[in-house]
Amino acid sequence: MEFLKRKGVVYTPVKDVDLGPYSTEFYLQANVKVLIMMDESHAHPQNADVFSITAPRMTGLLVKIFTFLLEFPILGTLLLFILKGNNLIHRLITNAEFEESPLFVPLHDFEDIEEKEVKCLDSSLSPPEKVHLALDCLPKTSEETLDDGTNSPFCRWTIMDYAKAYCSGDITPIMVAERFIAAIDESTKPALQMGFFIHYSADDILRQATESTLRYQRGEPISVLDGVPVAIKDEIDCLPYPTTGGTTWLHKERPCQDDACCVKRLRLCGAILVGKTNMHELGSGTSGINPHYGPARNPYDTNKIAGGSSSGSASLVSAGLCPVALGVDGGGSVRMPAALCGVVGLKPTFERIPHDGVLPLNWTVGMVGILAGTVEDALIAYAAISGEIPYFHTFSVLTKINLPRLSLTKSISGIKLAKYGKWFDDCSDDVRICCTKTLNKLQDQYNWKIVDVTIPEIEAMRLAHYTTIGSECSTALDSFKEKNFAELGWDVRVAQSIYGAFSGLEYLKAQRIRNRQLQFHKKIFVEADVIVSPTTGVTAYPIQDDALKTGELDYVNGAALVRYSIAGNFLGLPAVTVPVGFDRLGLPIGLQFIGRPWSEATLIHLAFAMQGICMSEYRKPKVYYDLLRRKNSSNSMSFEAN
Repeated sequence: MEFLKRKGVVYTPVKDVDLGPYSTEFYLQANVKVLIMMDESHAHPQNADVFSITAPRMTGLLVKIFTFLLEFPILGTLLLFILKGNNLIHRLITNAEFEESPLFVPLHDFEDIEEKEVKCLDSSLSPPEKVHLALDCLPKTSEETLDDGTNSPFCRWTIMDYAKAYCSGDITPIMVAERFIAAIDESTKPALQMGFFIHYSADDILRQATESTLRYQRGEPISVLDGVPVAIKDEIDCLPYPTTGGTTWLHKERPCQDDACCVKRLRLCGAILVGKTNMHELGSGTSGINPHYGPARNPYDTNKIAGGSSSGSASLVSAGLCPVALGVDGGGSVRMPAALCGVVGLKPTFERIPHDGVLPLNWTVGMVGILAGTVEDALIAYAAISGEIPYFHTFSVLTKINLPRLSLTKSISGIKLAKYGKWFDDCSDDVRICCTKTLNKLQDQYNWKIVDVTIPEIEAMRLAHYTTIGSECSTALDSFKEKNFAELGWDVRVAQSIYGAFSGLEYLKAQRIRNRQLQFHKKIFVEADVIVSPTTGVTAYPIQDDALKTGELDYVNGAALVRYSIAGNFLGLPAVTVPVGFDRLGLPIGLQFIGRPWSEATLIHLAFAMQGICMSEYRKPKVYYDLLRRKNSSNSMSFEAN
């Protein structure tokens, strides 16, 4: 058969690849196919004339049949081999030839890079001390009275709003906790079924709120996070809840015995940890549709996805229930839902935040990340949880943490933003037009320079990342997956079958691509401070009823959602997304900045600048809960059920 005869790509050595704007490197779009034929007459090894059937969306009976075929002995092996070939994995990875050696972990030597307008923290400081110092970095604003914001552009309540309300005595953490619990009860009713949480405990929330209220009454709040509701993705350990990873069984095999490091740090700051948020099962998808716990819905349109896999965290921040939530980003799983739900998503440098207490589903690409209503809140949360564990660190010297002085963002000059035009424009018209327009505004207002570049082999990097995250997830679950395999959702069973089909050879070659791509990106960062792109290639798409019980396989939309996320995970680079506008249906659009290792402060500066340009056009979601309303106001919830 023809696919058995295909040769692999012979990659040009990195030193000979042109990364300039006029490079002849071919841009290969995501190739998600069922049947494919190649015209071998084309000269470029990645260029092919493709006659194909696009991979269909599968749900219900169709996905069950496909699952059974993949799991059938011999036939399943053959189908998986064909699938990998049809989607160019054989051509771009399995049979490819490289000069570069493998790079197994994107662990970057700490470099004290010179960032502009920053405050340097010692990572050995306690979380409350870091948060206190982060306050000096916030922009100075006049005191504002709590109001419903009807006469001004839409703004979500911030951490500082909570702290001011508590200090004034007009609002207490107990009042907020009671409103929060009422809101969650409301959100589970048939009219909404928002799917925010997998587990939450009203009693535990009220207990924490009572302790916080007493601290404020004594005039002894721990930090500005004291009494602030913060949610945790159900991939991160947080007592007293089990950690399910979106499954019905994983918590039985791996009991939660302690808080994750990042959760401990938030608890030390006095935050109210309100529960474990819904997620795409095992992080193995981009929609956030979970057949066991229901889909997490988008507050801007409850008939649309919230994105995955940190779907519940993004959705509840967007809906006003928390100013901050934690997620885990293994392939854009923080940034994608943040963009689709119109909030900020920050994924720091690999190992900037300890991974202790996080489900070990993807060792070399996963990273705890932050979802927040504003850039300022992302900064405060980042200050609270960043920094390695002092008694257990990889580096010989503790890393320094730079926090951006946001009050001085406007004074920063000389920023260079790398843009790869073909990649940037490989998205829907609404996303392309919105992101281009807002990027031009940023350039005009700050006089920052856009540097045109070429980022080669992006589709090969996507497939190499998929091979890596799939192999690691399959291996992590290997000891007890067979016992519980039938309890997985049908879409995740398909994913796990594909993950288990990757060979050691393919994993090794994927790491050689990682080495190539890191070298490419290092060269680009010599010329520019950040790389800019849309966050997702499409906006939130509909949740269809046929996916609710089986999940869905929608690899075309999935590839569009992850298109711009991969470098952050595969190469361990920091990245941030900030909302910049809406499509024709009123669904949010995000713009992403990717930075060199340890440059979170620069990224937050840029996100803050972008937020300042766009915030006058921010819109209130259709589902929104006002937890800081005045005592005499009865309207805490605003929603339009579709």
